[in-house]
Amino acid sequence: MRFALPSRAAAVSAAVLLALSLASPARADTPAPANPYAGPDGTATMHGDTESSDSTPLPGPGAGPLTSHRAALASACPTVLDGSDGYPVALCTTIFGLTPTVHLLDPATGNSIAELAIAKGSLLGGVYAYLDNRDRLTVVDGNDNLLRIGHRRAADGSWQLYVDSSFPLAGAVPAGDSVVGLSPDWQGRVWFATAGGVVGTADDRTPGGAVRTLALPAGEQVANSISTAPAGTLVATTAATYLLTAAADGTPQIAWRQAYDRGPGRKPGQLSWGTGSTPTFFGPRTGTEYATIVDNAAPTEHLLVYRTDSGAQVCSVPVLLAGGSGSENSPIGEGSSVFVASTYGYPYPKLPAGAGASVPASAAFEGGLSRVDVRPDGSGCDLKWDNTIRSAAVPRLSLGDHLIHTVIRNPLIPGTDWTSVLDPYSYAEIDPDTGAVVRTKFLGAGFLFDTLQMVGTIAPGGVVYQGTTTGVLRISNG
Repeated sequence: MRFALPSRAAAVSAAVLLALSLASPARADTPAPANPYAGPDGTATMHGDTESSDSTPLPGPGAGPLTSHRAALASACPTVLDGSDGYPVALCTTIFGLTPTVHLLDPATGNSIAELAIAKGSLLGGVYAYLDNRDRLTVVDGNDNLLRIGHRRAADGSWQLYVDSSFPLAGAVPAGDSVVGLSPDWQGRVWFATAGGVVGTADDRTPGGAVRTLALPAGEQVANSISTAPAGTLVATTAATYLLTAAADGTPQIAWRQAYDRGPGRKPGQLSWGTGSTPTFFGPRTGTEYATIVDNAAPTEHLLVYRTDSGAQVCSVPVLLAGGSGSENSPIGEGSSVFVASTYGYPYPKLPAGAGASVPASAAFEGGLSRVDVRPDGSGCDLKWDNTIRSAAVPRLSLGDHLIHTVIRNPLIPGTDWTSVLDPYSYAEIDPDTGAVVRTKFLGAGFLFDTLQMVGTIAPGGVVYQGTTTGVLRISNG
């Protein structure tokens, strides 16, 4: 029996209608604007959209019994995206060899139906990618080539992944450096940022397309992805947040820069010494009038909110007060609200090169989730709630069901904050108005189910795809 894929447009339209019916009457939030050069909102990037809102118009599994299936891929799979044709694409890194590998997944089961290895680069080089408006995975490989990877059916009915185009960035990426984040702008250029602090644009639509770069101040590194909106491109380094725009020839230029408190060192449960945030655009009117990150101040981190147009700081609010105050995750930004999840003390099995020792040397994983709202007049922000939910994934807010979706890592011994290779993991839905967990589903225990602070993606039909250290979980209703 063939699996019938729902129309993506119909699914999104239904989700929006459901969102309007379920959302509280006071909500009049504007989602982030759709990027014409990216795939469907909510599933085109690791963080949902090019603004990195970590929200989606699609609802989750809905009421009823939940089931889960683990696709064993012998790989950590931090990025699972879903195009307009309904076929999920996962960018994974093999456990043995650390080779970036693209998998096309069967939407009926979540199993891999085609795979393609690409050239190995840095640890984070096999993480950040996006789907373009032709459902092609756009990624930079270890040889500094900007690849567009498509999928198609062969004559025998089997599926294939193939490199549809390859565009060299090698002359723009310094020797020993590597591309960390990339995102399209509203003119069709691809913005990229390297670990060493070079920001660039590439126009790969013609063979002789231009590549233009700008080196950020010496010593500043980029350890997370970047975000694009009509106003420009957000880049967070290990010292500051930038909004950049492009000159007529595509050369990046700094619109504003805001330094932040990076603390005395890398915190346990973080991958670099600096913010753990991919910067996020959000706002109640245009969906992008504010920009936000979380700093690395010690002992307590702060959510920092800026005006996108000027860079003026709106607020600095202490967050993650009830648990560990440290975050490697991009905030959720939707309307006037921002949600921040703690990763403080999370036991990563591997760190990027040059991460350095943490300060302190170790810590327990206590968990934590905070909600901060920008005041209606923009005069500041207020902490609305704060708890100790032990989120083990980057949470995703659904506007289709008004729930936050994530995975919780529970301690093997209830009542403790220890972590072990035998810890149990559960899919969870959280009420964004109160921070209360409203439903859970046990997924499994042990290393095979460790979601390692990776992002889940909600696809049409209420299916959640969640990467783990060893593959992908498919969570659905029935």
